[in-house]
Amino acid sequence: MRIAMFSAKNYERAVIDELNVAHGHEVVYFDVLLGPETASLATGFPAVSVFVNDVVDGAVLKQLAAGGTKLVATRSTGFNHIDVQTAKELGIKVVRVVNYSPNSVAEFAVGLLLALNRKIPRAYNRTREGNFSLDGLMGFDLVGRTVAVIGTGKIGTIFARIMAGFGCNVIGFDVHQSPEFEKIGGRYVEADGIMAADVISLHCPLTPQTHHIVNARTLSLVKRGALLINTSRGGLVDTEAAIEALKSGQLGGIAIDVYEQEADLFYKDLSSTVIPDDVIQRLISFPNVIVTGHQAFFTREALGTILETTLASVSDFAAGRPLANEIVTPS
Repeated sequence: MRIAMFSAKNYERAVIDELNVAHGHEVVYFDVLLGPETASLATGFPAVSVFVNDVVDGAVLKQLAAGGTKLVATRSTGFNHIDVQTAKELGIKVVRVVNYSPNSVAEFAVGLLLALNRKIPRAYNRTREGNFSLDGLMGFDLVGRTVAVIGTGKIGTIFARIMAGFGCNVIGFDVHQSPEFEKIGGRYVEADGIMAADVISLHCPLTPQTHHIVNARTLSLVKRGALLINTSRGGLVDTEAAIEALKSGQLGGIAIDVYEQEADLFYKDLSSTVIPDDVIQRLISFPNVIVTGHQAFFTREALGTILETTLASVSDFAAGRPLANEIVTPS
């Protein structure tokens, strides 16, 4: 089957070409984002594959349908970038990657926490300039601290397990409570109770209900000096409110791998340009902020599983088999 592969980076192409030997699809790569201006590139392709920053709204889906697209396969677990209801109305199937390597994201979240707490990036930059002073580099022991996990699915539970191994008290909030989370010693609390933790880590999907779950009101309840980690979706955090909390000292630091307006920034080399996004520029100017470019998933194991799952879904669709990873909307 012909697949239009949008947002395809070089590191993906090499793996896809290797894995596709077993599937035999005709894959055409586009390094641009899918959107209203680029949807015409998919004309004649029955399958389109996208990533998290591609725009797959109702208008784009109508263009895809007019061009003959019958399947959209997102190379991600989250699918908030896709209007699945419109896709259903147009007769376009949508599949995702339900499982890849939850360890990759959970481990990266722990890495961000350690780097933020112990000021590792600042220390690294100092020593490269011959400055071995410890002033301003003090962190705190994690043992005995309370770590809050918002979203206790597979990734959140793995993160919680690692933090429990550090000797932390782990609390969680999720509308769907996990026996596995409780088995490792996690304790569920009400939403506002989460904010009393020393560390808050976000692992929930982005939905209308979770949009800006971290906002001015919830940040006012945060334990003063707490650290916030986000490796899930940028829209979970009201960035402007977070900046104000940093300025006031209410937040002790933030480490994010995702950003609400990341589509115009992430996965691009902008080092020789002037970045017009004033919010991200303000954010990275703080000494107690770490921003990475949506790389938490980026391990050999995870990438291989993501791409194999995507190709297998297209193969199942082409053969008329049931789609194990189809996103099904309510009737």
